[in-house]
Amino acid sequence: MSQHYVHVITLNIPYPANYGGVIDMYHRLRALKNIGINVILHSFEYNRPQTDELLKVCSKVYYYPRITGLRSCLSTIPYNVYSRRSEQLLEDLLKDEYPIFFEGLHTTFLINHPKLRNRKKILRPCNVEHEYYAELGKAEYSLHKKIFFFIESMRLKRYEPKAIEHTDLIIAVSKHDQKHFIDNYPDKKSLFIPCFHEFDHVDIKTGDISDYILYHGNLSVSENDYAAIWLINNVFSKTRYKCIIAGMDPSKRLKKLTKLHDNISLIPNPSQDEMRELIANAQLNILVTFQGSGLKLKLLHALFSGRHLIVNSTMMVGTELSNACTIADSPSEIIKNCEELMKIPFTGEDKEKREAHLLPQYSNTEQAKILASAIF
Repeated sequence: MSQHYVHVITLNIPYPANYGGVIDMYHRLRALKNIGINVILHSFEYNRPQTDELLKVCSKVYYYPRITGLRSCLSTIPYNVYSRRSEQLLEDLLKDEYPIFFEGLHTTFLINHPKLRNRKKILRPCNVEHEYYAELGKAEYSLHKKIFFFIESMRLKRYEPKAIEHTDLIIAVSKHDQKHFIDNYPDKKSLFIPCFHEFDHVDIKTGDISDYILYHGNLSVSENDYAAIWLINNVFSKTRYKCIIAGMDPSKRLKKLTKLHDNISLIPNPSQDEMRELIANAQLNILVTFQGSGLKLKLLHALFSGRHLIVNSTMMVGTELSNACTIADSPSEIIKNCEELMKIPFTGEDKEKREAHLLPQYSNTEQAKILASAIF
């Protein structure tokens, strides 16, 4: 496959791989590189610096400014799409005839351009975007942001069919999302390929019991902020165990709430190494979500490197991983399972069972081979 090339357009610079969709993007690039696929990367810049690290996994890297502000917001095209328009990107894509891989609807402004009519186009939706933005709006406390999310959700719902019309292949991140695309666009080929991640094998510490429970996520996302606050009010404040919440840019509301409880601590903006240690050393990772679209990368991180894991049913939507976790939905169920699992060591046999649930379906190498076969 060493002679194969593909253009990949990302909505942001995918390094460092330290949150959500960026983790999927970067480790897909790494996996494709490892099986001999040459990637020409096109990244829109958004609050992240350019980096030579991407040249280790890509043949070429191009950067484009994101056009933000009122002018982009007033368009009938979704703001997250219209703000990623670029004539230079079109010129760079026209330098050859290679397939084009669009990372999310956000990057598809050019997908219907007549000059790209004969190119093979692959879309990797990050979520069912209009569902995701509607749920973000419900979880948001700021009225200004709530209005934006609901307007953007309506725009995305109208825009999605127009983008899908010009797509040759859809690569869904979950079974739930794949069903949406199959049901709504039966004439389009849709595959389920789970999110890529940093782990090439299951790496879980066994043996000694740790003394804390962990919730982690990108806390600047309203969905995760809401989940953390829900856990504090309904679970963490009602248990005797040490509880840690860790993630990027926690809200003032979350900071204030954690200070009210002696057994709860907040670690804002941990480094990647610090986050890895927190997840690996926790006796118990708890992950809850109230948004079923997409696949949560923090789930895979906890499964590949964390000990016991409690999740709610919504976290499992579209994953086929329910047998790898303890599922509990009500606060009383979660607390009961906490009390039990905090006393049970994670054994070598537990690790083997976890590996059986995760591999090969969540193997980066195997999924990269499937993706390459679908593209080429």
